[in-house]
Amino acid sequence: MSSPITDPEVALLAALASTLEADYVTPTVEDQWQSSPFGWIRARPSRQKGKIGEQLIAGWCAAKGLNVTRSGDAQADRVIEGRRVEIKFSTLWESGAYTFQQIRNQDYSHLICLGLSPFHAQCWVLPKEVALRRATGQHMGSAARDTAWLSFQAASPPSWLGRYGGTLGLAYSILEKWKGGSPQ
Repeated sequence: MSSPITDPEVALLAALASTLEADYVTPTVEDQWQSSPFGWIRARPSRQKGKIGEQLIAGWCAAKGLNVTRSGDAQADRVIEGRRVEIKFSTLWESGAYTFQQIRNQDYSHLICLGLSPFHAQCWVLPKEVALRRATGQHMGSAARDTAWLSFQAASPPSWLGRYGGTLGLAYSILEKWKGGSPQ
């Protein structure tokens, strides 16, 4: 495709302008998603995003040699190394936050939270009791009983989360300990 600029002087000026752009324009999160390998996920409906998050975790765990199966019911998303897990997924919000929604008290032992930024991923493996205690009511404020959420700035997660992962490598080190162990 040819450039709409035909005047060589304008082309020179345009080239100079493009070298100055980085000094004046800070790309938004939305701009970054356009060139991200995860960008297509943001265009999917919420329900599909959740399913994609589950599939990403299941595929990643399987690729790392962990035994992963479907749970067989709606109380948990997967069974990883004999442990029932619920998987929550968030892409980076424009505010710089991850928000893991629809956390419920169901039949699972651990909650896996996968957060995707345009070129970065973060992951935490939390015992259900910790997740439920730290989550806040999603509907009707703090009085909400049915569903809850965890929301925090991706660049500065709460310090209490540190022992449950942060990077994919740290999350895997927790999951790896489940190999060959007895289910909880």
